Amino acid sequence: MSTRATKAVVALVLAAAAPTVLQGCMRGCSSSEPPVLINFSMFNQPKYKAQAASHFFYDGKTMRQPVAGTIARGHLHEDLALVTGMDPDGKPLATSPVAVDEALLARGADRYGIYCQPCHDERGEGKGVLSERAKVPTANLLDPKFVAYPDGQIFDTITNGKGLMASYKYPLVAHDRWAIVAYVRGMQKKNAEQQQEAAK
Repeated sequence: MSTRATKAVVALVLAAAAPTVLQGCMRGCSSSEPPVLINFSMFNQPKYKAQAASHFFYDGKTMRQPVAGTIARGHLHEDLALVTGMDPDGKPLATSPVAVDEALLARGADRYGIYCQPCHDERGEGKGVLSERAKVPTANLLDPKFVAYPDGQIFDTITNGKGLMASYKYPLVAHDRWAIVAYVRGMQKKNAEQQQEAAK
């Protein structure tokens, strides 16, 4: 390649690289000049903003109601018993619809430790941090009253909350709530066995 051709290639490369380099040098610099708008319609496009009034719609609102029966993505639940803990008559399920195995119990122990243990303590006796430090009355899950609850009622309490207990519907998916129910049942069973042994 001749010297003249080489110089031409170098000049072309420098010319192509110059805008990028200069742009990098100018980054962060302020300017009193208005921005350069190549396509004005992208900057000033006609649109409605959330909560704005509208003269187009009969109710004067910009935001529209979803079509009746619309279900958000990921919220179509075909098995209502699984996500509500209730039978078709609205009564709590006697037993969990989820098969209990080692994996479910392990998941239940993990979720219980995160969401339930601070209040109900490690054994489920209601002597957690809130009870100790703030004297917040907390249910003793080993109490015969709660042992007699159907599984669906415990699930419903976790889902919707009760008394001072908040709802855990959003931080815990339905499967994890059933896992906690299985883990609590395991604690109750273990406690009953310990009491029988102590009575002998």
